[in-house]
Amino acid sequence: MSKLRVHTFSISLDGYGAGPNQSVDNPLGVGGLSLHDWFTKTRTFHQMQGEDQAGTTGTTGTTGTTGIDDEFAARGLENIGAWILGRNMFGPVRGDWPDDTWKGWWGDDPPYHTDVFVLTHYARQPIEMEGGTTFYFVTDGIHAALERATSAARGKDVRLGGGVSTIRQYLQAGLVDELHIAISPVLLGTGEHLLGGIDTPTLGYECSRYVGSPNAAHFVLTKR
Repeated sequence: MSKLRVHTFSISLDGYGAGPNQSVDNPLGVGGLSLHDWFTKTRTFHQMQGEDQAGTTGTTGTTGTTGIDDEFAARGLENIGAWILGRNMFGPVRGDWPDDTWKGWWGDDPPYHTDVFVLTHYARQPIEMEGGTTFYFVTDGIHAALERATSAARGKDVRLGGGVSTIRQYLQAGLVDELHIAISPVLLGTGEHLLGGIDTPTLGYECSRYVGSPNAAHFVLTKR
């Protein structure tokens, strides 16, 4: 049975998953990119960028690091058959789509290589990209997006990519089966808070794993 999983979702010490004033120049808000320093150093990230040589434990050369951070990064790619993204995660365009020019942050070959279902209030035709990625735009809510993604995954799991608002909606609905949070040693002060106001124990979530690295503290929440 397919599960809905969140992986490598980075937040600050004060709980923010994105900084303030998100824009084309600051897609994760001011200071938001620093949340992901632990991830961008890993061998998995470097392989995603086309650097596929084996890394060396504890090193940060062109091939990236191995170790705890890389293990969590790599696990997020295992058995994933489809993705769900929020509209803001797909791009900075707000409101109705003015044209078809915006096709995501990732160029012609996005890193998903599966069907990706983008939550939006505004309809748009699917976009077929290189590498097996096709973006579909879902206008009838989170349950419809999950149903379509689960069907597309064909028995594999569905990964929920974010952003913060989208993950909060799925958490509050009790639909997330597993959530990996990486807490980075960064203070943002303001922005989008991930868990504020969400009663995770009442919703059935518990911390099933914790492990730290020099770059982040990793927590896994699972639904009972």
